[in-house]
Amino acid sequence: MTSTRLQVGDTLQLTVTARSDDGLRMTLQCEAAAAATVVPPSPTLPALRPGPSGAQGVQRLLDHVRPLGAIRMAVVHPCDALSLRGALDAQAAGLIEPVLIAPRAKLEAALQAAGLQPDDLAGIEVIDVPHSHAAAARGAELAAQGRAEALMKGSLHTDELMAAVVPAAAGLRTKRRISHCFLMQTPAYPRPFIITDAAINIAPTLADKADIVQNAIALAHAIGVPRPRVALLAAVETVNAAMPATLDAAALCKMADRGQITGGLLDGPLAFDNAVSMEAAQVKGIVSQVAGRADVLVVPDLESGNMLAKQLEYLGDASSAGIVLGARVPIVLTSRADSRESRIASCALASLLAHAYRRAPP
Repeated sequence: MTSTRLQVGDTLQLTVTARSDDGLRMTLQCEAAAAATVVPPSPTLPALRPGPSGAQGVQRLLDHVRPLGAIRMAVVHPCDALSLRGALDAQAAGLIEPVLIAPRAKLEAALQAAGLQPDDLAGIEVIDVPHSHAAAARGAELAAQGRAEALMKGSLHTDELMAAVVPAAAGLRTKRRISHCFLMQTPAYPRPFIITDAAINIAPTLADKADIVQNAIALAHAIGVPRPRVALLAAVETVNAAMPATLDAAALCKMADRGQITGGLLDGPLAFDNAVSMEAAQVKGIVSQVAGRADVLVVPDLESGNMLAKQLEYLGDASSAGIVLGARVPIVLTSRADSRESRIASCALASLLAHAYRRAPP
C-alpha cells in the first residue's frame, strides 16, 4: 500500500459509505474499501463536520479560553435587554467579571425587559452614572487605571464609546491606530478568517492600513496562527493607477518586504475570489502563497468590509465575533442584531487578548 501526502488545493474524490468521529479524527469508509483518516493540521482550523459552522465553532473557542480565567470587563451602558443579557451570558460562561456602568433606573428597566430579577445582579458591581456619555467616560477611566481589562459596548452608539477611548488624554492609545476585526467562520471555507476593517476606519489612508494589517496579524497570532496569510483586497488582482486600493495593496506588500509590517505573509492586490479560491487563482495564473488560503482579508474601506461581513453572515451561514484592537485594552463592539453566540464569542476573543496583554502589553 502506498500513501501520498495531499497539499492545499488538491482534490480527493471519494464515495463515503460510513464514518466515525472521536472529536479529533474523522474516519471515512469509502466505496473502494479504503479508509481515509483526516487529521486537522492545527488547532486553529475548525473541526471537520457537515452543515453550519456556528455553535461548534463558538464552543471550541470557549473551551480554549475558559481555562484562562475570567477577566474584569467594564460594560458600558447595558440599558436594553440584549446588551444586559450579553454581559450576563458571558459571565455565566466563565469569561468575564462584568462591571455594569449605567443609570440605575435604566439598568433596572433593562433588567425587567430581559425577564430577569434583581437577584440576577447579585455580586455584580454596578456604577451609577447620569447618562451614556458619562458611562463611556467612566468605562474608559477604569480601563486606563487598570481596573478593567476590557470594554464592552452596551446600548449606546459606537461613536459615543470610541469618543471616550480615542483621545490621547484618555490614556488608552498605543502607537498603532485603532481598528476593528471580525473573526469569521463559514462552512464554505476550511478555516476561520479575519475581515478588517469593517467598523471603525471609514476611508483609511495607506498609513492607516499599515496599522490595520498589523493589528489583524496580532489577532491572528493570539488565536494560534503563527504566520497568517494576509490578502489585500481590491476589485482586480493587478495594479491600476486609476484604482487607489490596488496602489495601497502594492505599497503594503513592499512595506512588509522592508520590515515595516511584520509577522505575516502579505499579497495583493487580490480580488475576493482569488483570495479565497485556489481554483480561481490558478485559472487567472496567479502564483501566490496567499491566494486561495487567506487567513486575513483586508478590505479597501469600511463600507466594503461591512457589506462583506454581513453578506457572509446572513447569506453564507457564517458565525462571527468582533473585537477592536490598537487600544491598551480589547473592546467588544456589539450590534443589536448580534446573536447570543456572537456576543459570547466576542467576549471570548476579548478575554484571549486581555490575557495576552498581561504578558506583552500593546
